[in-house]
Amino acid sequence: MQKIILFFSFLLCFYLKSNAQTLPDSCKLAFGTNMSGLADYSTELPFVDLMHNCRTWYTKDANNPNAGFDSEKADKLAYRPDGYPTHIPQTIRRVRFPQKVATIWASTNGWQAGKYIVLFDGQGTLSFSGGLTNLTATSANRFTFDFDTPQDNMLEMVIETSLASNPIRNIRVLMPNTENTYLTQPFNPIWLNKLLIFKSVRFMDWGQTNHWGQKDAYDWDSPTLFDWNDRQKMDYYTWSNSKGVPYEMMIKLLNDYKLDGWVCVPHRASNDYIRGMAQLFYATLNPERKLTVEYTNEVWNWMFGQANWCNKYGKLATGKDWPECIVPYIQNNLNIWTQVYGTNVGRINRTVGVQTAWQDVSNRIVHNLAKGTFDSFAPAFYFGLSDEQDEITLDNLGTNATARDIAFYTRKSWTNNEKKWMQEQKKQIADSLNIPMVFYEGGQHITPTPFGEEPTYAQALLDIQRDTAMYNLYNEWFDFVRTLQKGAKPLQLMSFGFIGERSARYGSWGILETMQQDINAINAPKYKAIKQNIRNCISITPFENTANNSDFIIFPNPTCDEIHIKNLYGVEIMQIEIISSDGKKIGTKQIDTQNISLQFKEYASGVYLLHITLKNNTKTVYKIIKQ
Repeated sequence: MQKIILFFSFLLCFYLKSNAQTLPDSCKLAFGTNMSGLADYSTELPFVDLMHNCRTWYTKDANNPNAGFDSEKADKLAYRPDGYPTHIPQTIRRVRFPQKVATIWASTNGWQAGKYIVLFDGQGTLSFSGGLTNLTATSANRFTFDFDTPQDNMLEMVIETSLASNPIRNIRVLMPNTENTYLTQPFNPIWLNKLLIFKSVRFMDWGQTNHWGQKDAYDWDSPTLFDWNDRQKMDYYTWSNSKGVPYEMMIKLLNDYKLDGWVCVPHRASNDYIRGMAQLFYATLNPERKLTVEYTNEVWNWMFGQANWCNKYGKLATGKDWPECIVPYIQNNLNIWTQVYGTNVGRINRTVGVQTAWQDVSNRIVHNLAKGTFDSFAPAFYFGLSDEQDEITLDNLGTNATARDIAFYTRKSWTNNEKKWMQEQKKQIADSLNIPMVFYEGGQHITPTPFGEEPTYAQALLDIQRDTAMYNLYNEWFDFVRTLQKGAKPLQLMSFGFIGERSARYGSWGILETMQQDINAINAPKYKAIKQNIRNCISITPFENTANNSDFIIFPNPTCDEIHIKNLYGVEIMQIEIISSDGKKIGTKQIDTQNISLQFKEYASGVYLLHITLKNNTKTVYKIIKQ
């Protein structure tokens, strides 16, 4: 009976949406996620080529037996446009030792055990150190090494020599079993299997939006704008620098896995840059994919270079005070995207970011923009601890504080603060202008005060991230957020973030701690709560004792009607069969493509088996539950 009720609830969602009426509670929220920026220490590894997330070059003294870790000469060397040194070693005037370059992956906690491949072009020599074993040069431009225990290890790579006439370049550090497929299938399947519970992703951190184009967090004070040719290029040696992942790779992810996207335009983008970015997405993103477009990120947050930059140069350009001085930057971005998309402007959602807790600032930004040039506005949906509770009550409890204490004061805070803020944003902007809210970030924001310092109640902050109390907080919070929805479209919630380890000092932002996390062994209450609240009627689970289930990605998972099967490694599929729980074959499909779609609209609720038969007659089996 429960399955029948859920199935008809699913049908009701689509009926009411098509008839522009109020949605039932089960349909009111649409979940997406922010993804982590690339970093050498991250446990979120979206690419099978790990060179993409290596640290930017640092230098070492050549021929110096007492050389330290970093000689700090990287900014004095000569480089190619792709970021590789023109030659190694390089001599620097008044520096005693010639210089070589190195990079590091400071944490390999997200890496899987197995044999890794290193490939490179050019002539020269590389050296490696860290937790690897069995380093072997199989040719002049190919190495292999084993990582038996990546946990709590690191890897350092040094370019010892590089020939000026044919320098080392295009280094690839490939995950196990990806050498033959990394070009056509660049995304990590372990990452994809966790990510594809979502149907939309925000690329804010992928694009290194905060402090974009800066050498460091303090290097913001320059009036120079960046043109389109200054964007991140596909061949640049690392994407963990200040320009992030190339837009071409964002578009490939959206197109290949039928995801909607959210991009943030760099704050120092010139009109040429903004126009080039808009034209690239217009020309290459599949038209059925919805794209949300936002100017930078949290332009009111003084932690970030973009807030300081827009404040200073906006005042100089307009003579107006903050925040009115930043409005022209937002308006200009909206206008250019509107011009590029023209009559197809419905393919994008032009949104305006606002600060949930500061209604006056939100109003002074949104209400000063030209009506009709934007489609939505975007606050956050965070909840956390108030400063007073943090500093006094929890600090006094110290090591005696528990996850239950954190949850109690979190609920108290959202009653006094966050709920009222979000209701006011809806009243003064959404209802006033009759435009929807879309939430750019949100979820738990349970951090200490001052941020970045180890609090006396640190263990409680860590414990709640794995505690049922967090699961309950999320479900209660989503019940409140549903009260903000109106009309025929669900509220878009972009969770922050996706994968990240726990930290009492800096916040535990990941809904998962690692990509490989076994949520039955290490509880993931945030992930479980979000997955439960995603409206679905179909879930797919591989049988672990069948062959080749890592060769395929099945998405969306969970879903409501249609599933897509992506053949990652070109294994030839002969046939797909759908078998009912009583063993009857109820559907068969002969395969002539690497990307398959199956419709489940007509199937009754129940348990099914999905058999994928390969050319060698081996079968991969999945269990499908339709509610």
